[in-house]
Amino acid sequence: MMNLSAAEARRIALAAQGFGSAPRGRVTEQHLIDAIANLGVLQIDSVNVFERSHYLPLFSRLGTYDTALLDHILLDPHAPATHVEYWAHVAAFIPVESWPLWQWKMQEARERHARPGSWLAEHRKLADDLLARLHNEGHATFSQLEGKREQRRGSWWDWSDVKVALEYLFECGLITAIGRTNFQRIYAPVADVIPPDLLGAVVPKKDARCALVRDAVRALGVGTLHDIADYYRFKTAPTAVALAELVDEGDIVPVSVAGWERGGKPIAGFMVKDTTAPARTPRTDSILTPFDPITWNRERASRMFGFDYKIEIYTPAAKRVYGYYSLSILLGDSLAGRIDLKADRKTKTLVVKSAHWESKRPSDSVERLAGIVKKAAAWRGLDSIVVDDWGDAAADLKRVL
Repeated sequence: MMNLSAAEARRIALAAQGFGSAPRGRVTEQHLIDAIANLGVLQIDSVNVFERSHYLPLFSRLGTYDTALLDHILLDPHAPATHVEYWAHVAAFIPVESWPLWQWKMQEARERHARPGSWLAEHRKLADDLLARLHNEGHATFSQLEGKREQRRGSWWDWSDVKVALEYLFECGLITAIGRTNFQRIYAPVADVIPPDLLGAVVPKKDARCALVRDAVRALGVGTLHDIADYYRFKTAPTAVALAELVDEGDIVPVSVAGWERGGKPIAGFMVKDTTAPARTPRTDSILTPFDPITWNRERASRMFGFDYKIEIYTPAAKRVYGYYSLSILLGDSLAGRIDLKADRKTKTLVVKSAHWESKRPSDSVERLAGIVKKAAAWRGLDSIVVDDWGDAAADLKRVL
């Protein structure tokens, strides 16, 4: 079994995620497509205080790029379907070529929701009517399908029966999104979006799961069983079966990483055969969305980077420690702090609501963070930067900006 130091594991993980490979010139659509393919999955989140989450992992890895290019790839209903939405990890964009690998999960959802007593079984007529409308009347958003709504439920999500039915049809792989408008999905039957050869491709569940587990290992660089299962949100038991098969075939190898322990006992790691640690950490200075694969698994972020991460959106303002939607600060192979950014689009100002350092950080971290903030402001077309008085890193930023 190969032994890795903690630093080697970090370098492997960052390289596997595409850090340090930004193009020298302008970022093109192909660069974006390749970066998403390397990630395997691009998580979606609606919070838009600084920028929506799916834009950030590509900025973190490739640097400044035109978000209109990504909109064309992911959201334009008139563009070729190179990517599609599905519950891969959670709501996410995936390359359309991976659709056949998820059809077993869609089939399981159809069987589960067809059982007597399930919500979808009890609302079958509504779901069938919605599906028929999409077939007969064409693509539509939830608002267009629902029409005027007279009553509100008062719940957190306030989902109507129409919205719930659409979500179940989406999970079952009967409809998908052909694009988005005002960030609302434009729903369509899958046959209108997925090419026939992919829609008709049959991949046995066992083979599909193995392929996705292997891809999770590749995308992580090195990870534990739980890391690998979490990447595409699989249960650990079937992931362990797939991993064992891949290890038996020699495609995946077990490794030992210094410091990877639970309850005083070492945790086994896994990586793709012949993976090697980069000799040095590339300059990867950037900010990471809470839903970046580097940080979305909080236990892994703690184990690998010593970084305890929590989103405080749902924490009352008076009890927040770091801010509403703080982003991780990546400096080299260190998660050196967190920063809460807000884009004031009316005044073209980037507001640093708060910024906090971790206890360990590079000696030149202040200047490097200032460079990140300037770059982020320029990327989003913001002409000025204002720093509020919250956090030790905010005080440093005020001094150097």
